[in-house]
Amino acid sequence: MISLLQSAEIKLGIRCVSGSISSGPGFPRLSQRFRTTTVRRRRSSSCSSTKSAMAATDSKTVHPPVANKVKHELQMFGDVRVDNYYWLRDDSRSNPEMLDYIRQENDYTDFIMSETKHLEDKIFAELRGRIKEDDISAPIRKGPYYYYERTLEGREYVQHCRRLVQNDGHVPSVHDIMATGTDAPPEHVILDENVKAKEHAYYSIGAFKVSPNHKLVAYAEDTKGDEIYTIYVMNADTCSPVGEPLVGVTSYLEWAGDEALLYITMDEILRPDKVWFHKLGTDQSTDLCLYHEKDDMFSLDLEASESKKYLFVGSESKTTRSIFYLDISKPENGLMALTPRSEGIDTSVSHRGNHFFIKRRSEEAFNSEILACPLNDVNATTMLLPHRESVKIQDIRLFSDHLVVYEREKDLPRVTFYALPAVGEPLQSLQGGQTVDFIDSVYSVEPEESQFSSSILRFCYSSLRTPTSTYDYDMNTGVSVLKKIETVLGGFDSSNYVTKREWAIAQDGTHVPISLAYRKDLVKLDGSDPLLLYGYGSYEICVDPSFKSSRLSLLDRGFIYAIAHIRGGGEMGRKWYENGKYLQKKNTFTDFIDCAEYLMEKKYTTKEKLCINGRSAGGLLIGAVINMRPDLFKVAVAGVPFVDVVTTMLDPTIPLTTSEWEEWGDPRKEEFYYYMKSYSPVDNVKAQNYPAILVTAGLNDPRVLYSEPAKFVAKLREMKTDEELLLFKCEMGAGHFSKSGSKFCGTSEPRVSDTNPNPNPYGLGDICLPVAGKLVAGKVQKPTKSDEDYGCRSPKNPLAEQLVAIVARLDSLESHLREDIAFLKTHCEPSPNQVEKEALDNNHNDEEERLKLDKEEVSGDNPSDDEDQFQYVVGGQLEVCDAVQLKIEDLEKTQRNVEWLPTNLPFAGPIHMISWADRKEKWAEPDG
Repeated sequence: MISLLQSAEIKLGIRCVSGSISSGPGFPRLSQRFRTTTVRRRRSSSCSSTKSAMAATDSKTVHPPVANKVKHELQMFGDVRVDNYYWLRDDSRSNPEMLDYIRQENDYTDFIMSETKHLEDKIFAELRGRIKEDDISAPIRKGPYYYYERTLEGREYVQHCRRLVQNDGHVPSVHDIMATGTDAPPEHVILDENVKAKEHAYYSIGAFKVSPNHKLVAYAEDTKGDEIYTIYVMNADTCSPVGEPLVGVTSYLEWAGDEALLYITMDEILRPDKVWFHKLGTDQSTDLCLYHEKDDMFSLDLEASESKKYLFVGSESKTTRSIFYLDISKPENGLMALTPRSEGIDTSVSHRGNHFFIKRRSEEAFNSEILACPLNDVNATTMLLPHRESVKIQDIRLFSDHLVVYEREKDLPRVTFYALPAVGEPLQSLQGGQTVDFIDSVYSVEPEESQFSSSILRFCYSSLRTPTSTYDYDMNTGVSVLKKIETVLGGFDSSNYVTKREWAIAQDGTHVPISLAYRKDLVKLDGSDPLLLYGYGSYEICVDPSFKSSRLSLLDRGFIYAIAHIRGGGEMGRKWYENGKYLQKKNTFTDFIDCAEYLMEKKYTTKEKLCINGRSAGGLLIGAVINMRPDLFKVAVAGVPFVDVVTTMLDPTIPLTTSEWEEWGDPRKEEFYYYMKSYSPVDNVKAQNYPAILVTAGLNDPRVLYSEPAKFVAKLREMKTDEELLLFKCEMGAGHFSKSGSKFCGTSEPRVSDTNPNPNPYGLGDICLPVAGKLVAGKVQKPTKSDEDYGCRSPKNPLAEQLVAIVARLDSLESHLREDIAFLKTHCEPSPNQVEKEALDNNHNDEEERLKLDKEEVSGDNPSDDEDQFQYVVGGQLEVCDAVQLKIEDLEKTQRNVEWLPTNLPFAGPIHMISWADRKEKWAEPDG
């Protein structure tokens, strides 16, 4: 690989001179949207809230912002904590002194990142070059229509579309294809988010629900990022509004028949506490409150049964969950209690025929069990699937003739389905479950919406090297059909990458799983490779290793990517979670440290090449471990981090605080107070050397107040003794999940972390950054500036000859690649073809020769003797339906946009895939 630093002549704290590397000025620059044409030199405000970032006592020295210190004492149990930056919290987000400080931090970050435009453009082109912009999701059949989402080239948001089903009367099959073309029913765009988003700086749709008769659509939109929604109802055919919008609501929304809605609102601390019945055509003020949850430890949620005959309202804390139900055919009966509230009992419910199916977790059945009860006697339960200590039941999905169980064992997800007796026949203990087999050693599988009345199970599969793939699986025949695979442009070949599992041994002897991915032809595994370690470890969240095309920019430059599945998450069952919360929360942090040390012991990396990342509760993890072991890491990125644990958890007026007492503990109790204080990042910043740090926030964030990361940064600036970079970037128009834009944006943490119980596939491990960051080789001196020089100085260091890492966030149209990262390694040896192609890029007339090189790379041999290569065995059948025959663009026209159909489809058995020779007529079947 040609050194991008050399070819682009980019300055990143090192300078390329005649192919060699020497010290020189410059840092990665910020993306286009955040870049300023001139650097504003702020003067101190009249209130002297901060010392200006751009002001300088020395005309050549640029200082970072220094927040004003205002002594504020917090007392509890005779213990006094002094918070000099308490003043930064302003719930109205209007305090001019606070806003001035935040803007100065943003300006300082902009300034530090003001060079390397060429490099950023190069990274952006690479990231966007993998994305197929003009695309559709896998259509899902609902009644007489196929519903799907469409993305358009150059547009940031999706269109919600549908088409009529041809031959609507036939039995659904995995081979069904949505007809397109001139003879097909026309596409109808129900809602174009691009049009709606033009009116707002932020735009996100949290729910999109079609009425049972398919005539109406209700959707919930958020235009600030504060997760307070407005519900609109529209005619699905004419797109005209129906009635007045419902304001100040959550995204929990379901149809109760064709003429009514159920929705949920929040209290003043943003706790979902009331469920309402709304009749179309009436004013919101006349809506009927069906239930008010007054206990501030509990929150409400809402979902429809797969049969669409019942709506279920859950009232849950972190340990307990009870269920109410509404019979849609008898709404006048209101909500009825189904599972009573009992401390430590957690239930969720589905419906089929004359039974409710209940997933129940208790102290004894800590990994959950499945029961059923008649509709007319909810107390007469039958055990269908008993509790197993080694297998955690994650979720269940019901069909007219089958029950699907999503399970976990030894940190791996599993899909098992059971045939059910005919409706009306007695239900007995489930036997003879069949499991869907996957091939990757580490992977992710998530349920997708399926048709209740069919035998077709739809799910999404991916791994660290397998693009997200949507499958329809016929539970009667065992036939699986790939309906959609994420297109990765640019010649992606999954066989170039290795995925594997390692087990670190924690301080107490616990074995902690680590998922790894790397490019086998670039990584040496001798301790010289840079590595990014991601962690979360809270809320019983399972951080499964899934695919992100943006991560290829990391792997293709010699980085190893790792996920530490630490305690506090749910990967290894309920006990795994319980052993990482309350008074055992420090296990989360020590597990992460132990994983880092294990990776170094096994020569995956060294301290000088170890980067760490986490967001939200994962940001707490990052804050805690850099306080505990700052010597262990080279760079740390903490996104919207929950770092002011004690102060936040002592304030019940802050959103989520009361319900979080069962996650972290209640610091109003002395034991919890002192334990939480012992790890709370803000309370444990000390005078010591820290790694290079990037911290991000969202001004409108309702989950982690912007003031938490702001205070953390201010205290770090005051206390730390090193010369490493510390950058802070706060999105002024976004919340917890950064800026909007559906096509390119996402989140690098599971949205479950605070309220959403069913995330769709986790976009884990990518760094969701609202600002460019960098890992500098060696110590970073304070930035200096003159009229000619806007760079920063760093001394020469041997490490500079091995590693320069860039974490890029690209805004505006580019902003929605904000999860995407690119770490650049300076000494990756170029292949002969790459060298020739780079030269040919400067000679646009030599198209024939460049095409030849591209064909050589595409048709190159894929070694099969490395670890974790696919071994296809006989058993089962997989077909690729016509709808997803991923066409290969004419190489003579666009050799750089080849759409690659990976050979690593995740099923064992004969694989029918499109032949390179002739995609329409010839099919290839892999050996083995």
